[in-house]
Amino acid sequence: MTYAQLIVHLGAMNTTRKSYPSDVTDAEWEFLLPYLMLMREDAPQREHSLRDVFNAVRYVVRTGCQWRFLPHDFPPWIAVYQQARRCMQAGVLEEIAHDLRVILRLVLEREPQPSAAILDGRTLQSTPESGRRAGYDGHKKKHGSKIHAAVDTLGSLLAVLVTPANEQERAQVAALATKLQEVTGNHVEVAFVDQGYTGEDAAQQATSQGIKLEVVRHTKAKKGFVLLPRRWVVERTFGWLGRFRRLARDYERLAQTLAGWHWLASLMLLLAKVGFSSA
Repeated sequence: MTYAQLIVHLGAMNTTRKSYPSDVTDAEWEFLLPYLMLMREDAPQREHSLRDVFNAVRYVVRTGCQWRFLPHDFPPWIAVYQQARRCMQAGVLEEIAHDLRVILRLVLEREPQPSAAILDGRTLQSTPESGRRAGYDGHKKKHGSKIHAAVDTLGSLLAVLVTPANEQERAQVAALATKLQEVTGNHVEVAFVDQGYTGEDAAQQATSQGIKLEVVRHTKAKKGFVLLPRRWVVERTFGWLGRFRRLARDYERLAQTLAGWHWLASLMLLLAKVGFSSA
């Protein structure tokens, strides 16, 4: 069987249903399929179209629906759930997002890997599902999980770390810096941060990975929202990700799953930016 025939065989969409806005396009599917071939040929899920299964995963992150509430014109929710968990555990979604990030930078005539990054965190309100690992964010005054993220200057996701909301941003610099250098081949030289990252300890954590931590401060007393140089890029990324309803709150029992949803949302955004489709 040729590669083109394999795409048709594994990607033949269920023609008995109308498409959803979250469905992959033909061009997207041709790009994505090699990454998603994780199951054995005799795996039980093979009875379902792999493309329909992946469309269902995209439907969940976009709409925020519960697994058991998947529309009946998708494959059974348990098959979709298992494929999603398999992809997240194998790091497939993160791998796709990183490759698309490089493609986007090349399309825009940038260097393949960034020399600068922006770090920040956002707190997601906990739910009964995630409450066991929730922490209290005194600044935001809510219980939940904190998403620590690093993006390049285009806003593409470079690293994601999930902790209880009471964990300080400055304490996560070492983990983020290590991941940054791992995925960029030690290309990052400077990371822009807000005043939550001040202190010698945070600076030393970054320096140990060859990164200079540059704190972007407010120059005067502010009232309301103020757009700050560099820092606004990661805030915009959080805004993009917030449009995916599964990321509006922390609905996950596992931190790994919450991080995985961020990578899926990121690759969907990148597919649109590269020109495959609209997200």
